[in-house]
Amino acid sequence: MEKERVLDVQNLHAVFKIQKKEYEVLHDISFSVDRNETVCIVGESGCGKSVTTLCVMGLLPKNGRITKGSIKLDGDEIAGLSEKEIRKYRGSKMGMIFQEPMTALNPLLTIGYQLRENLMLHRGVNKATADKMAVEYLTKVGIANPADRLKQYPFQLSGGLRQRVLIAMVLSAQPDLLIADEPTTALDVTIQKQVLTLLNELKKDMNAGILFITHDLGVVAEIADRVVVFYAGRKVEEGNTLQIFKNPKHPYTIGLMNAVPDVDKDEFVIQPIPGMFPNITEDIPGCRFSPRCPHADECALCRSEAPALKEIEPGHFAACHLIDQEAAS
Repeated sequence: MEKERVLDVQNLHAVFKIQKKEYEVLHDISFSVDRNETVCIVGESGCGKSVTTLCVMGLLPKNGRITKGSIKLDGDEIAGLSEKEIRKYRGSKMGMIFQEPMTALNPLLTIGYQLRENLMLHRGVNKATADKMAVEYLTKVGIANPADRLKQYPFQLSGGLRQRVLIAMVLSAQPDLLIADEPTTALDVTIQKQVLTLLNELKKDMNAGILFITHDLGVVAEIADRVVVFYAGRKVEEGNTLQIFKNPKHPYTIGLMNAVPDVDKDEFVIQPIPGMFPNITEDIPGCRFSPRCPHADECALCRSEAPALKEIEPGHFAACHLIDQEAAS
């Protein structure tokens, strides 16, 4: 059975203007999200994960712009739409779950007021119906005593409860695409597990697609169907979760794996990736990862020519000259 595509990003390029000069922050990014699928974008801070979501949501800052590429949501081209046009898709077709719900929720308004307004706006229901639906959605995300919670303000709830409220608000509009930007980072491990389980259940219940942004490989293992690895604004590897965890091919992906402590062992050594993440203004010839790559001296092309993304096995792609060398030998 052919899967239904919710989000299709192709050859996306974006720049930020800094002191009258434009610097590329996304270079030729392509990926997709199908219904009932979770795609995780992983990488260090500054690699372009959040910028990608801002491009999709049409929320780039004033100094940022898309220079090239396509973003299709349910088959509709949304790249380059005006603010008025993109509003038709935000909330109703795609919703975003932020890292810190306290910044997404209005601290001066009750939970009930914010949920009710959201339902009236996106679902077109009256106030009485919205109140009933608000209770239903809080129940759906596992909040006990939902009627009482509606009377409370965000500061009266724990971080985990605030995140559930935000998820309820996003889900109440019944979007086809959920964008989750590091939604569990500020939560403790127990609550984090509950939120991830909840998202998995709701994804199936709503038949929606999830684009999940994280730097935590433990979260990726828990929730991802497919994984896209970013480095310095470029996609360096993509595959299903098993391919990425059992057979990582790009040195950066391998470095990320080695940097995770093995808690199953009494003693373990964390192997950090050497060097520093490049600044947006740095001009690095060849592969952007070459200054930090332990294998860059093994191939002359690494420091002179950017590697192309190639398919290693069905559905598994990587951009590395060393892989080409291995295949040729």
